Amino acid sequence: MIPLRRFTARALPIDDLGRVLLLNGFDPVRPGNPFWFTIGGAVEGEETLQQAAARELFEEVGIRVPAEAFTGPHSHGTIEFRWAQYEIVQDQSFFAVRVGPAEVSFEHMEQIEKDTTIGHRWWSAEDLETTDEVVFPSDMAAILRSITSDAGPGWRP
Repeated sequence: MIPLRRFTARALPIDDLGRVLLLNGFDPVRPGNPFWFTIGGAVEGEETLQQAAARELFEEVGIRVPAEAFTGPHSHGTIEFRWAQYEIVQDQSFFAVRVGPAEVSFEHMEQIEKDTTIGHRWWSAEDLETTDEVVFPSDMAAILRSITSDAGPGWRP
């Protein structure tokens, strides 16, 4: 395994109904074990975390918003996991952004992302709490509830 340390920004686009957009994909070493995950990736160069979140949101799902539109971080932590040939230690910060109706596009993804991303879905906190599917982070419903309840009436359905 190749060790990798990353500092990442996780983008949580939230629609008018208070749902968060998540991607569905798999580890190329374990294609039979799909999971849902947040949009985001490693900070590049001198980017701020919010700039990285905005860039990743566009690259991964084609939604363009300015870095200043993101709020947070709403959660932060360090996780360790394996993906492909990497053993990753990842510091991650979660930033929310309000988005209106938007078409999701995988057009700007890197090829490995295109090859391992199989779908997307807008999830309510209730959906996240009752699903049997694997979702990362595991406390996504609580993070979403915190954002939509603390951010005022504009975030609530």
